[in-house]
Amino acid sequence: MKLSPREAPGYFAKPDPRRTGLLIYGPDGMRVALKRQQVIAALVGPAGEAEMRLTRIPGGDLRKQPTLLIDAVKAIGFFPGPRVAFVEEATDVAAPAILAALEDWAEGDAQIVVTAGQLKATSKIRKAFEAHPNAYAAAIYDDPPSRAEIEAELNRAGVTIGGAAMEDITTLSRALDPGDFRQTLEKLALYKHGDATPVTPEDIAAVAPVSTEAELDDVLNIVAEAKTREIGPMLARLAAQGTQPVGLVIAAMRHFRALHAAASHPDGAARGIAAMRPPIFGPRRDRMTRQASAWGAHRLDQAISLLTDTDLQLRSAGQNAPAMALVERMLIRLAMLGASR
Repeated sequence: MKLSPREAPGYFAKPDPRRTGLLIYGPDGMRVALKRQQVIAALVGPAGEAEMRLTRIPGGDLRKQPTLLIDAVKAIGFFPGPRVAFVEEATDVAAPAILAALEDWAEGDAQIVVTAGQLKATSKIRKAFEAHPNAYAAAIYDDPPSRAEIEAELNRAGVTIGGAAMEDITTLSRALDPGDFRQTLEKLALYKHGDATPVTPEDIAAVAPVSTEAELDDVLNIVAEAKTREIGPMLARLAAQGTQPVGLVIAAMRHFRALHAAASHPDGAARGIAAMRPPIFGPRRDRMTRQASAWGAHRLDQAISLLTDTDLQLRSAGQNAPAMALVERMLIRLAMLGASR
């Protein structure tokens, strides 16, 4: 039988131990693996593998040893409890062994869990599970997790979340691949360990993967907020850490282009910042929203032109002036432009 995308998350969270088996397939191996982990953990529990109630079989091994699966399905365990025979990365080469195990399965046998990549509608394994009266087949697509799935993950971790933070975590789920997002949720749970208050946007900003160095963010915020006197000392610190002038210009160009996109958004700077990819969270989001609103699209056009001119000058073959001095002068001019009203 087929599990629809709407039914699948509920079944993965609470699979029926009386079923013959489950096929999970899809083009994204990480998404398939995460769902398989969830199902097997729900079936055999946290001690299942230690109690030898889980048998792992690489799909390729069934070609040479087709009886591996049926032996695992029929084996009697030393410990009581549900058992799982798991076939990983199956292809139609393993179809005869899998179909035989499905046919010979009887109540009390280990449940058969099979994972596979993208399977065509004509795949023998897929057709067998979809036609079986007591087994399920679930396709995993490249869609980001739904709000319900995210809430279920957070509940399992014992984390409660507020409305604004839920919007941020949902946005983050669309920007990260499944494995990174799962790690971020685990990191959030550890971050909130012992803290019963709901998750805030600031909490998410604290655990979200960062795309730029904090020191670079600091100097760009100083420039965008027209704190001219702080530019020199900050640049001296960055230079001592080995930051290159061209890297500074690239980071500044990225920052001011983001501000320009936000300032040019038809629904306002706040909506423009919210639409950024990768997403921007917490205090940094509010700070960039204020910067975009204060600068306006016209002055940000001028800022990008100044950055482009400096970048071309740094890359010019005839450039002889100290590169960091050129960048410092450019950043001071940007800060002065931002201060003008």
